[in-house]
Order: sequence, then structure tokens, then C-alpha cells
Amino acid sequence: MAISLFTTLPFLSPTTTKFISSKSTLSSLLSNPTTRYHFSTITMNSSTTTTTTTSATSSSSMQHVPEQDSNEMERIANLTFQRYTSNSTKRSGKGTSIVWFRNDLRVLDNEALYKAWLSSQTILPVYCVDPRLFATTYHFGFQKTGALRAQFVLECVADLRKNLMNRGLNLLIQLGKPEDILPSLAKAYGVHTVYAQKETCSEELNVERSVSRCLQQVVVPSDESVGDARTSNSHPKLKFVWGTTLYHRDDLPFDVTCLPDVYTQFRKTVEAKCAVRSSIKLPTSLGPPPPVEDWGRIPSMEQLGLCSQNVSKGMKFVGGETAGLSRIYDYFWKKDLLKVYKETRNGMLGSDYSTKFSPWLASGSLSPRLIHDEVKRYENERQANSSTYWVLFELIWRDYFRFLSVKYGNSLFHIGGPRNVQRNWSQDKKLFESWRDGCTGYPLIDANMKELSTTCFMSNRGRQIVCSFLVRDMGIDWRMGAEWFETCLLDYDPCSNYGNWTYGSGVGNDPREDRYFSIPKQAQTYDPEGEYVAYWLPQLLTIPKEKRNFPGSLYIRQIVPLKFGTTGRQNKEETSFGGARRRNDRRWNRN
Repeated sequence: MAISLFTTLPFLSPTTTKFISSKSTLSSLLSNPTTRYHFSTITMNSSTTTTTTTSATSSSSMQHVPEQDSNEMERIANLTFQRYTSNSTKRSGKGTSIVWFRNDLRVLDNEALYKAWLSSQTILPVYCVDPRLFATTYHFGFQKTGALRAQFVLECVADLRKNLMNRGLNLLIQLGKPEDILPSLAKAYGVHTVYAQKETCSEELNVERSVSRCLQQVVVPSDESVGDARTSNSHPKLKFVWGTTLYHRDDLPFDVTCLPDVYTQFRKTVEAKCAVRSSIKLPTSLGPPPPVEDWGRIPSMEQLGLCSQNVSKGMKFVGGETAGLSRIYDYFWKKDLLKVYKETRNGMLGSDYSTKFSPWLASGSLSPRLIHDEVKRYENERQANSSTYWVLFELIWRDYFRFLSVKYGNSLFHIGGPRNVQRNWSQDKKLFESWRDGCTGYPLIDANMKELSTTCFMSNRGRQIVCSFLVRDMGIDWRMGAEWFETCLLDYDPCSNYGNWTYGSGVGNDPREDRYFSIPKQAQTYDPEGEYVAYWLPQLLTIPKEKRNFPGSLYIRQIVPLKFGTTGRQNKEETSFGGARRRNDRRWNRN
């Protein structure tokens, strides 16, 4: 396979993701990353009024998630903060520590922040806008972070700063590599420890090793009574905290390297032998911060080499911990939708068929343990049923992919996957672009891909269908789909994304290697009246509902025939290929 053909030829078109023609800003940062930059503040749009619709025929409707305005979100967040904070713990540390925020852009249930507070007199919170996150993907040269996810993350950073300031701190924002920024700050402020959340994939681990190596070159005044610095060396320590999963890594009844290769076995074992730790309750006041002259500003999209992108229809997600807490309140308590989650979770249209927590989980704006605590509170105050359990079931899936990335390392990203499966994959550029742009001739595929390019979100059901179509019907290299999802998805994280793609393409630890989703069957089951496809493909609105998913000559030509699942034989084939007739336990960022 001629991978090199595509490493310098991105498939991006001007209509999907736009690049700034000049890369001078990022190039200068990479060549001189220690320079401090001052940026104009990005304009946030969290106070816009929600637009809702009850009809799929509205081609321009757009709904904010969560739907509350900024004042109501603040009110809800403040109430949640009151519930999950406590002043019973007393700090006893001395000196200054750094909290290096990464994919944990929250205050509540942030163990790194808590340990830093305990071990020091002052905390310096730091967020590094790493230019490498805005480079290109490894194999096919797609943009690593698309515009909407970049906007979402910047909103998360802005909200984190606001929440820290409300509790007596601030957030130092600098653009550059963490291995250059953190040692410089440690030296300038005499830092004894840098606390951070532990990551598991190679790119993040390489950064961790670089930071550790560079901190060893920093010498700070030695004081055995300061914080955790109780050894004779005078180098700042780098301490990692596990904070990404529902079940803590240290509580697993087996070593991660012995993780079961079947999810069900993993789930049953941890449910039987493990307990979920309660959310950590931080004090209401976290200050004071050290004396910082310039806390930095959030970069504009242009300074990141990106063009702003507006969401014109579908769902517009609001970034930040405040918005994430508001979504929990909205879905669990205001609309009381948790009790029917299991029945509605396979929907594709609108904001309320599932929790939509995944973008905030991916950015670390929400903790899975806090969601667990809220589910348990709901069960105590309202009701417990299969739906309340199923939200936790989905969070355990997320755990599984995170632990899987520890066990299998980079094989998660290799073409043969963890099992090193040998297959002849195509890298046909034209076929891939028809899938990417939603021009395959199959409305269910095209509608999902239009939703992805417009909103950078797609339902769990949609993700499984488009994955199956790309790898089974088109025979396209699964990594092309995985890297395109990496560009687009608001809820992208490498473990869940690549874990799911290896499963869907038959190279992962899936006991059913030939997982196939019949498009006729999926359309009949999940979009029987064609409401979803007509919403994203308005040209189908004039076609009778029962024909919208297979409109024949009234729609564009089908680019490939279906390998299995034609309308006359779908049930037989879907059974033999492990499709949707059998309950599918794989969950693609369902939460």
C-alpha cells in the first residue's frame, strides 16, 4: 500500500476544513517555543438564545447544547459547585506547585488540582496551547484539530479560567511546547512539584517524557520542608494523577497488561470486584496564586492557523465545565430523560435522544466520577432502572478503551490493529472523498457525514454505520476514517476513537470480526420515515417518506454497490455478519 502517496497530499477540500495559507505563526512557535505571546481574547458565544424545532423539515434549525443561556448555566453550575465542594480539609504544604492542565479542563473532581492545593501555599495553574495539536495527522495529512473542536477547547479553557478566578486563582495561558514552558516557569517561581493528569497514548507520553527530562535540568532552592520535595535533589518533581476513567487504574483487580480482550469479561469483573471512588471535594477557595505579571490571553483561531466555523443547523455544543454541568442538570433533572435513556439512545436526530456528555468528557470538562455520582443521586431521589444503569455501562466502555490503549500501545494505530490482522485495504482517494463529503448516493451515509462536517458530532449509531460502510462496502483503509474523525469530532480522544475504529474494521479485540451494518436494515429500524436524512439532505423532502432512504434516480448515483444487505436479503445477511439484529455492546462515545 502506497501510504507515502497520501502523507503529503491532504484530502481536505476548501468546503470542509480551511487552512490559513501562511503557516508562519506556527512555524515561528515551533522554532522558538520559549517566546511568550500575548493574544487578543476570543469572542465567546455562550449567551445566544437557543433555537429549537420539532420538525425535521426545518432545514436551518440549530439547537444549543446545553440549551440554557449563560446566566442560567452560571446558576446551575454554582449550585453544583456547592454540592461538590467542602472546606473540611486543611492544607499543610509550603512553597509553590504548578497544575499543568491538559485534557482535564475542570475544577470539580480534579485530583491534580486537589493534590497541588494540599502540598503548597500557592498554585500556578498553567495551560499550554501546543502547536503540535494543530499540525497534521500521522498517515494522511488531515488537520489534527478541526476548527469546531478548536473553538470548543478554547471555550473550555476560557471557562476553566473563569471558574478558577471565582475560587481565588487564575490560569496562565501560553502558546508553545509544555517541555519548554513548564521548566521555565518552575525556575522562575521556585516550583517544587508539577502536577498533571496521566495520559496513555504515545504522543502524549512523549510530551510527558520531554517535560520530565527538561525539569531535571532545572535547579530550584532546596528546602526539605517544602511540599513533597523531601529528597536531597533540588529539581522540581513531576507527579501524575490518574483521572480519566470511572474506575481508578489502581483499583482494578488485575494489572492493565492483563486486561481481558473481551469487553463483557472486563465489565463483569470490575462491576463485581471494584468500587467507583467518590468525587474529590475541593475547598471553595483555592488561592492565593503566585504573583504573575501577565496571565496571557486565549489565542484567536487565526493565530492557530484556523478559520472560524459557524454551526448553521443541528447541534451547537458550548464548551466548558459550566456548560457540561448544565447539560447534566438539563438531561437528568429538568427534562427527566435519564429514566428513558436506554430506549432512546439509538436515535440520530435532535439533542435529547442521548446524554451528549462526550464532548465535555473528552476535554475533561466533566469527570466520569461526577456523572456517576449524579446518576446515583438520581436513583436515590427519583428512580433506578435499566436506563440509569446503561449510562454507567457506557462509561465503563470508555474506561475499557482507555485501559486497552495502555495494554496495546501503538498497535491501536497500526493498520493491522492489536491483532495484527493482514488485509488488503484500498486507499482510493475518490472513494474516500465521496464518503467524507457525504456524496456516496446512500442518504443514510451522506446525512451522517453532512452532520459531522456541519456540527463535528455524530450519533453513536451513525458512527457505526458510516464506519461499516467505509471498511466493508468500500474496502477503504480504516485509518483514513479514523484520522478524519480525529480532525472533526468534538469528542475526539485517541483511545475511544481508534479503539472503536479497530473494532468496527475487524482488527480489534472484537469476538465478531465481520461486523456489518446493513444500510437498508439500519434505515428501516432507526429512520423509518426518513426524517433524519431529509433534515440533512433537504432535497429529499419532496420524496415520499418511505422512499427517502432509497430514492433511486431521484438522488445522486450510488458510488459502490452494497456488499451485503440489499433490501431483499438484509435480514439473513445481517444475522450472519453480526449486525444490528443482535444487541451490539460496542459504544462509540455514546455518552
